Amino acid sequence: MESSASSPAAAPLVKRQFHVLVGVTGSVAALKLPLLVSRLLDIPGLEVAVVTTERAKHFYSPQDIPVTLYSDADEWEMWKCRSDPVLHIDLRRWADLMLVAPLDANTLGKVASGICDNLLTCVIRAWDCRKPLLFCPAMNTVMWEHPITAQQVGQLKAFGYVEIPCVAKKLVCGDQGLGAMAEVGTIVGKVEEILFRHGGSQQS
Repeated sequence: MESSASSPAAAPLVKRQFHVLVGVTGSVAALKLPLLVSRLLDIPGLEVAVVTTERAKHFYSPQDIPVTLYSDADEWEMWKCRSDPVLHIDLRRWADLMLVAPLDANTLGKVASGICDNLLTCVIRAWDCRKPLLFCPAMNTVMWEHPITAQQVGQLKAFGYVEIPCVAKKLVCGDQGLGAMAEVGTIVGKVEEILFRHGGSQQS
């Protein structure tokens, strides 16, 4: 479901649910986005929105995503003058938890360096570090084993972000080894764990 270029932060809520903002980047693991969103929506008291990079769109159909889907164009379409909302700030305010799944090697490098050149990386750069941010690395095994990857993952952890580690399997490219995104069940379980700690749904 494509965005109508209106921020969820602007919508009045009678019952304050726990808001999860899913970020999806250009890894082949983005194929699992429809399943991930579906499993998150099965959790009572959860409201979900998605921020996508342009490259991630290659791996899924927007029609398969039953929640609001934001992309770079929405940021610029919403803002026309100084009084207009800034989408990456509104999304940061709206979300109680951010989940980046998958986090590809390119976006990992950007986030570790503080680069914010699209909607997703702007949300992350503006993120309130008092709120949880989970990331799920996904990339080719040799990319994962490159020395810079451990440094960048370590930098994200130093920011206070929580890694959901990648797993070893035969990758789509045919290589065997670490680099595949964690299983959807593992990711959803981590979100449920945090939701439980926060006492479930909240009142506005």
